Amino acid sequence: MKFKLKPLAQAAGLSLLLATAAQAQVSDGIVKIGVLTDLSGTYSDLAGNGAVIATKMAIDDFVAAEKPTFKVEMVSADHQNKGDISSNKAREWIERDKVDVVTELVTSSTALAVQKIAKEKNRIAIINGAGSTAITNESCNDVTVHWAYDTYAVANGTAKAVTKAGGKKWFFLTADYAFGHALEKDASDVVKANGGEVVGGVRHPFPTSDFSSFLLKAQSSGAQIIGLANAGGDTINSIKQAAEFGITPKQQLAGLLMFITDIHSLGLKTTQSMYLTEGFYWDLNDDTRAWSKRFFAQHKRMPTMVQAGQYSSTMHYLKAVKAINSDDTAKVMAQMKKTPINDFFAKNGSIREDGRMVHDMYLMQVKTPAESKTPWDYYKVKAVIPAAEAFQPLSASRCALIKK
Repeated sequence: MKFKLKPLAQAAGLSLLLATAAQAQVSDGIVKIGVLTDLSGTYSDLAGNGAVIATKMAIDDFVAAEKPTFKVEMVSADHQNKGDISSNKAREWIERDKVDVVTELVTSSTALAVQKIAKEKNRIAIINGAGSTAITNESCNDVTVHWAYDTYAVANGTAKAVTKAGGKKWFFLTADYAFGHALEKDASDVVKANGGEVVGGVRHPFPTSDFSSFLLKAQSSGAQIIGLANAGGDTINSIKQAAEFGITPKQQLAGLLMFITDIHSLGLKTTQSMYLTEGFYWDLNDDTRAWSKRFFAQHKRMPTMVQAGQYSSTMHYLKAVKAINSDDTAKVMAQMKKTPINDFFAKNGSIREDGRMVHDMYLMQVKTPAESKTPWDYYKVKAVIPAAEAFQPLSASRCALIKK
């Protein structure tokens, strides 16, 4: 006997089939995000657990607002700032745990290692904490996005401002790995382009706690400016020891990559009047204040640009998955690249062909103790650097994806 479905039943059956088919486009009905960061080392303050918290906030906000048909899960791990640990963990996550996107990746050596695994396994890598411009130049690929900042952007802001203000003779104190080398090169180019000169430099192991021999070389160089091409704990120790040895204020320090957590650790008395370049500051406007206060409630510290960028990039990724109802790598990347970024982190941001997310950057000057009125009130905005000026132009790109 044949049964004939009534029109209403037919419609209900068709809806069920369509819903099932649509849901099946997200593999296993789960989108899994892997946060690979420094949870215990020199960069744990600026990224670390704060980046994990920011990712969880983005997931919770996305689920509450967008009510997706798929589940969103997160895993996290400490990469210990080592490329081999990072690549092994990324491979394990992708092959065994079905992770769709590996993200954060502070430390350029870890980011560059994971980029290769992501390409090999056709998964997305979203980088926030690492700074090397190699990520979107020689090592660029079509599955990687570089979100918060890079060495070109921070050097372009700080080195230009300090050189134009009269700091013409530079000596570099550089972390001896990919990030430090890139930051020194980018800053040197800016110094020379603005009429300054580089009189010397020294490279220190990463990480290290004793900067005495390196600082003495900088002191004897006769340079006006000691450019710190390092970050996190290395920058903090460099600045502390320069003050202890009486190098400052006779010679001026330029922190080429500094974070609000560094200022907080060192105090305004030590860091006052220093210039730095940031991609985010909690007290910029109502949107940044509102989000940062929510973050502070969980982390008890104001966010760095890495942690704020982690939330922003995670949310952008999840919205792209929902928009196309798929976690297919190529389709999600295409959606992310065609969708402007407009949130508390960036206005009119966009992801270029080379994977670089371009947005405005900010030249900051650290306030004096007298100027600071409330806790974490540390910066004065000296200039807004428009996105088109802040990052390396595509005309200078060394990315194989860029047609010239």
